[in-house]
Amino acid sequence: MLLSRYERMIARRYLLPGRSEAFIAVVAGFSLVAVMLGVAALIVVMSVMNGFRAELFDKITGLNGHAVVQGYAGQLRDWRQIVAQAKATPGVTSATPLIEQPLLVSFNGRVEPAMIRGMRVEDIRNNPALKGKEVIGSLNRLVPGGEQVAIGSRLAESLGATVGSTITIINPAGAATPMGTMYRSVSYTVTAIFELGVYDFDKIFVVMPMEDAQTLLLLGDGVSMVEIDVDRPDNVQQIISPLVDKVGKSGQIRDWREMNRELFEALQVDRVVSFTVLSIILVVASFNIVSSLIMLVRSKTRDIAVLRTMGATRGGLMRIFVTVGTTIGALGVAAGGLLGFLFITFRAQVVQFIGLVTGQQVWDPSMRFLTELPAKTDPFETIGICVMALLFAFLATLYPAWKAASTDPVQVLRYE
Repeated sequence: MLLSRYERMIARRYLLPGRSEAFIAVVAGFSLVAVMLGVAALIVVMSVMNGFRAELFDKITGLNGHAVVQGYAGQLRDWRQIVAQAKATPGVTSATPLIEQPLLVSFNGRVEPAMIRGMRVEDIRNNPALKGKEVIGSLNRLVPGGEQVAIGSRLAESLGATVGSTITIINPAGAATPMGTMYRSVSYTVTAIFELGVYDFDKIFVVMPMEDAQTLLLLGDGVSMVEIDVDRPDNVQQIISPLVDKVGKSGQIRDWREMNRELFEALQVDRVVSFTVLSIILVVASFNIVSSLIMLVRSKTRDIAVLRTMGATRGGLMRIFVTVGTTIGALGVAAGGLLGFLFITFRAQVVQFIGLVTGQQVWDPSMRFLTELPAKTDPFETIGICVMALLFAFLATLYPAWKAASTDPVQVLRYE
């Protein structure tokens, strides 16, 4: 919108009303603050939602893969053939055999449920979800036959165990005797404690070499499943479709959408609802801009009439008031973007401060899955939020600007 020199001068003066019009300046200030808070809230909430989804996706698929081939009755005997077929499928980046079985873990009289996860040693050391996540000890110490395990940090806290502790894993499936089935109880030394960042995983996972898990669970040479990673997770169904017929006799294939459908659908619904509700703040800010401009137009009625008699056009007056309102919106958008950036950057400190003030634990890992508040800002989404806020501010200026341009100088000056 191109303004002439006098239009820019008048718009600049109207942005800073005099002392007699302080109330108008206060209302305009509220409008700016409302736009700022609306933009900041949208940027922060959408960034947190994006970060939450991305973190959950990385943690869940990092341990469970983008798809898994699960054996019937919990066993895959021909897992080597399945691994070879999976690796030969276009789009598949890796295929990893593993064993998962819920059991019980005991230490010093404490008993906790656990998910036993057996993996080949090289897969344990190269797994992106586990690599570098040791809190104490090292995953490199795990060797087949060494009766050693790594456990999650929350499980270690619940048991009171640390590196060097000897824990007992209890398997209800044991040898049959005349007195009934005797459960198996095997002792293992903790060589590492890891923290994946997902509370539920850190609470139950026990990682051990695959050979030790086969011995513990009496699986022989079998495994529970084969984990598959692909290069395009969003197209996982199309990529793994050629494998369905090949492994149909041994097991069934499930992708990450099927395994976590309810969780990711709930996140998507929450994301849409949050965006819709927080957008109302921008609508309210737009009404504030309308109110402040209407009061400004009524206050400047005589000035507008004089300008009209001096040759100012209706279009020129509209441009002046549109510029005033849009400038308020633009300043609010800029301030909101800065506030949102600061909040995201120092989100951990903000959460801690709110917790200190309220006396409540704002981010409870046991309820939120993740141990820390995540955030991932999408530049295009942020630009879209700013453009939407500017559009609302622009639309809010049209009616007051039209009222100013419709002022009849003859009627106004007649009664002056």
